[in-house]
Amino acid sequence: MYTLFGFQGSGSAAVEIALERCGVPYRIVNAASWEPNSAVAELEKLNPLRQIPTLQLPDGGVLTESAAILIHLGLEFPSSPILPAAQPERAQAIRGLVYIAANCYSAISIIDFPERWCADADESIKERVRRGARERLHQNWEIFADQFPSQPYLSGAAPGGLDFLAAVVSKWSGTRAHLGNARPDFLATLERIENHPAVAPVFARHWPV
Repeated sequence: MYTLFGFQGSGSAAVEIALERCGVPYRIVNAASWEPNSAVAELEKLNPLRQIPTLQLPDGGVLTESAAILIHLGLEFPSSPILPAAQPERAQAIRGLVYIAANCYSAISIIDFPERWCADADESIKERVRRGARERLHQNWEIFADQFPSQPYLSGAAPGGLDFLAAVVSKWSGTRAHLGNARPDFLATLERIENHPAVAPVFARHWPV
Protein backbone atom coordinates (compact mmCIF):
# COMPACT_ATOMS: atom_id res chain seq x y z
CA MET A 1 0.00 0.00 0.00
CA TYR A 2 1.12 3.56 -0.74
CA THR A 3 1.31 6.04 2.14
CA LEU A 4 0.69 9.69 1.28
CA PHE A 5 1.82 12.32 3.75
CA GLY A 6 -0.23 15.44 3.18
CA PHE A 7 -2.74 17.87 4.58
CA GLN A 8 -6.05 19.42 3.66
CA GLY A 9 -5.72 22.20 1.10
CA SER A 10 -2.11 21.32 0.28
CA GLY A 11 -0.30 20.03 -2.79
CA SER A 12 -0.94 16.48 -1.66
CA ALA A 13 -4.37 16.84 -3.31
CA ALA A 14 -2.77 16.43 -6.75
CA VAL A 15 -1.10 13.18 -5.75
CA GLU A 16 -4.28 11.94 -4.08
CA ILE A 17 -6.15 12.42 -7.37
CA ALA A 18 -3.38 10.57 -9.23
CA LEU A 19 -3.49 7.62 -6.82
CA GLU A 20 -7.23 7.42 -7.29
CA ARG A 21 -6.80 7.42 -11.06
CA CYS A 22 -4.16 4.68 -10.83
CA GLY A 23 -6.62 2.56 -8.87
CA VAL A 24 -4.12 1.57 -6.19
CA PRO A 25 -4.69 1.20 -2.43
CA TYR A 26 -3.26 3.99 -0.30
CA ARG A 27 -3.60 5.60 3.08
CA ILE A 28 -3.27 9.25 4.01
CA VAL A 29 -1.24 10.48 6.98
CA ASN A 30 -2.04 14.04 8.00
CA ALA A 31 1.27 15.83 8.38
CA ALA A 32 2.26 19.46 7.89
CA SER A 33 5.11 21.57 9.24
CA TRP A 34 2.61 24.26 10.26
CA GLU A 35 0.49 21.78 12.26
CA PRO A 36 2.53 20.62 15.26
CA ASN A 37 -0.18 18.17 16.34
CA SER A 38 0.05 16.31 13.02
CA ALA A 39 2.44 13.47 12.18
CA VAL A 40 5.20 15.92 11.29
CA ALA A 41 7.83 13.95 13.26
CA GLU A 42 7.03 10.83 11.23
CA LEU A 43 7.19 12.90 8.05
CA GLU A 44 10.59 14.33 8.99
CA LYS A 45 12.05 10.84 9.30
CA LEU A 46 11.20 10.24 5.64
CA ASN A 47 11.74 13.76 4.32
CA PRO A 48 14.08 16.01 6.36
CA LEU A 49 12.64 19.05 4.58
CA ARG A 50 9.22 18.14 6.05
CA GLN A 51 7.62 18.84 2.67
CA ILE A 52 4.26 17.56 1.60
CA PRO A 53 3.36 15.68 -0.41
CA THR A 54 5.73 12.88 0.46
CA LEU A 55 4.85 9.45 -0.88
CA GLN A 56 6.11 6.21 0.63
CA LEU A 57 6.03 3.42 -1.92
CA PRO A 58 4.85 -0.14 -1.21
CA ASP A 59 8.49 -1.31 -1.15
CA GLY A 60 9.35 1.31 1.49
CA GLY A 61 11.04 3.74 -0.90
CA VAL A 62 10.29 7.43 -0.53
CA LEU A 63 9.40 9.96 -3.19
CA THR A 64 9.29 13.72 -2.64
CA GLU A 65 8.53 16.64 -4.98
CA SER A 66 5.06 16.73 -6.53
CA ALA A 67 6.25 16.67 -10.13
CA ALA A 68 8.55 13.70 -9.51
CA ILE A 69 5.77 11.77 -7.77
CA LEU A 70 3.33 12.37 -10.61
CA ILE A 71 5.89 11.45 -13.27
CA HIS A 72 6.76 8.25 -11.39
CA LEU A 73 3.10 7.24 -11.09
CA GLY A 74 2.55 7.95 -14.77
CA LEU A 75 5.48 5.74 -15.74
CA GLU A 76 4.63 3.04 -13.21
CA PHE A 77 1.01 2.86 -14.38
CA PRO A 78 1.13 3.56 -18.13
CA SER A 79 -2.51 2.53 -18.60
CA SER A 80 -3.59 5.32 -16.25
CA PRO A 81 -4.21 8.84 -17.62
CA ILE A 82 -1.46 10.41 -15.48
CA LEU A 83 0.88 10.85 -18.47
CA PRO A 84 -0.19 10.88 -22.13
CA ALA A 85 0.55 7.67 -24.01
CA ALA A 86 1.96 9.38 -27.10
CA GLN A 87 5.59 10.47 -26.84
CA PRO A 88 5.25 14.11 -28.01
CA GLU A 89 2.34 14.81 -25.65
CA ARG A 90 4.04 12.94 -22.80
CA ALA A 91 7.19 15.02 -23.21
CA GLN A 92 5.20 18.26 -23.01
CA ALA A 93 3.29 17.03 -19.95
CA ILE A 94 6.57 16.32 -18.17
CA ARG A 95 7.83 19.74 -19.20
CA GLY A 96 4.67 21.33 -17.78
CA LEU A 97 4.94 19.48 -14.48
CA VAL A 98 8.52 20.63 -13.98
CA TYR A 99 7.57 24.17 -15.05
CA ILE A 100 4.92 24.41 -12.33
CA ALA A 101 7.27 23.00 -9.71
CA ALA A 102 10.16 25.28 -10.65
CA ASN A 103 8.32 28.52 -11.42
CA CYS A 104 5.01 28.49 -9.54
CA TYR A 105 5.38 26.25 -6.51
CA SER A 106 8.73 27.86 -5.69
CA ALA A 107 7.27 31.39 -5.80
CA ILE A 108 4.50 30.35 -3.41
CA SER A 109 7.15 29.18 -0.93
CA ILE A 110 8.65 32.67 -0.99
CA ILE A 111 5.23 34.28 -0.51
CA ASP A 112 4.45 32.03 2.45
CA PHE A 113 7.87 32.21 4.12
CA PRO A 114 9.72 35.38 2.99
CA GLU A 115 11.94 35.26 6.08
CA ARG A 116 13.65 32.18 4.66
CA TRP A 117 14.89 34.21 1.71
CA CYS A 118 15.77 37.53 3.32
CA ALA A 119 17.77 37.43 6.56
CA ASP A 120 16.83 39.87 9.33
CA ALA A 121 13.92 41.28 7.33
CA ASP A 122 11.35 43.38 9.13
CA GLU A 123 7.65 43.23 8.22
CA SER A 124 7.99 45.99 5.65
CA ILE A 125 10.71 44.13 3.77
CA LYS A 126 8.83 40.84 4.06
CA GLU A 127 5.78 42.42 2.48
CA ARG A 128 7.86 43.78 -0.40
CA VAL A 129 9.30 40.30 -0.95
CA ARG A 130 5.79 38.82 -0.91
CA ARG A 131 4.52 41.41 -3.38
CA GLY A 132 7.38 40.84 -5.80
CA ALA A 133 7.06 37.06 -5.58
CA ARG A 134 3.29 37.25 -6.11
CA GLU A 135 3.73 39.41 -9.22
CA ARG A 136 6.30 36.96 -10.58
CA LEU A 137 4.03 34.01 -9.75
CA HIS A 138 1.12 35.51 -11.66
CA GLN A 139 3.36 36.34 -14.62
CA ASN A 140 4.65 32.75 -14.66
CA TRP A 141 1.07 31.46 -14.79
CA GLU A 142 0.32 33.75 -17.74
CA ILE A 143 3.31 32.28 -19.58
CA PHE A 144 2.15 28.77 -18.71
CA ALA A 145 -1.35 29.51 -20.02
CA ASP A 146 0.12 30.69 -23.32
CA GLN A 147 2.44 27.70 -23.65
CA PHE A 148 0.05 24.91 -22.67
CA PRO A 149 -3.31 25.21 -24.45
CA SER A 150 -6.22 23.01 -23.39
CA GLN A 151 -7.57 20.35 -25.75
CA PRO A 152 -9.94 20.37 -23.88
CA TYR A 153 -7.64 19.49 -20.96
CA LEU A 154 -3.94 20.18 -20.59
CA SER A 155 -3.24 16.46 -21.04
CA GLY A 156 -5.57 16.04 -24.01
CA ALA A 157 -9.00 14.43 -24.05
CA ALA A 158 -8.98 13.63 -20.31
CA PRO A 159 -7.28 15.31 -17.34
CA GLY A 160 -3.92 13.89 -16.31
CA GLY A 161 -1.12 14.67 -13.89
CA LEU A 162 -0.41 18.08 -15.41
CA ASP A 163 -4.05 19.03 -15.00
CA PHE A 164 -4.12 17.86 -11.39
CA LEU A 165 -1.04 19.87 -10.42
CA ALA A 166 -2.13 23.00 -12.31
CA ALA A 167 -5.59 22.96 -10.76
CA VAL A 168 -4.19 22.54 -7.23
CA VAL A 169 -1.28 24.98 -7.31
CA SER A 170 -3.41 27.68 -8.97
CA LYS A 171 -5.68 27.69 -5.89
CA TRP A 172 -3.14 29.71 -3.92
CA SER A 173 -1.81 33.27 -3.67
CA GLY A 174 -4.56 34.96 -5.65
CA THR A 175 -3.71 33.15 -8.88
CA ARG A 176 -7.28 32.29 -9.88
CA ALA A 177 -8.47 35.89 -9.39
CA HIS A 178 -5.56 37.19 -11.45
CA LEU A 179 -6.15 34.71 -14.25
CA GLY A 180 -9.82 35.68 -14.35
CA ASN A 181 -8.68 39.05 -15.69
CA ALA A 182 -5.46 38.13 -17.50
CA ARG A 183 -6.28 34.70 -18.98
CA PRO A 184 -10.01 33.99 -18.60
CA ASP A 185 -9.94 31.05 -21.03
CA PHE A 186 -7.24 29.36 -18.98
CA LEU A 187 -9.20 29.97 -15.78
CA ALA A 188 -12.14 28.22 -17.44
CA THR A 189 -9.83 25.26 -18.16
CA LEU A 190 -8.78 25.06 -14.51
CA GLU A 191 -12.42 25.12 -13.43
CA ARG A 192 -13.23 22.41 -15.98
CA ILE A 193 -10.45 20.26 -14.51
CA GLU A 194 -11.58 20.56 -10.92
CA ASN A 195 -15.19 19.85 -11.87
CA HIS A 196 -14.30 16.66 -13.76
CA PRO A 197 -15.92 13.61 -12.07
CA ALA A 198 -12.50 12.04 -11.43
CA VAL A 199 -11.19 15.20 -9.75
CA ALA A 200 -14.17 16.83 -8.03
CA PRO A 201 -14.46 14.43 -5.05
CA VAL A 202 -10.86 15.08 -3.97
CA PHE A 203 -11.27 18.83 -4.42
CA ALA A 204 -14.43 18.71 -2.32
CA ARG A 205 -12.49 17.05 0.51
CA HIS A 206 -9.63 19.54 0.35
CA TRP A 207 -11.62 22.70 -0.35
CA PRO A 208 -15.14 22.16 1.01
CA VAL A 209 -17.65 24.84 0.10
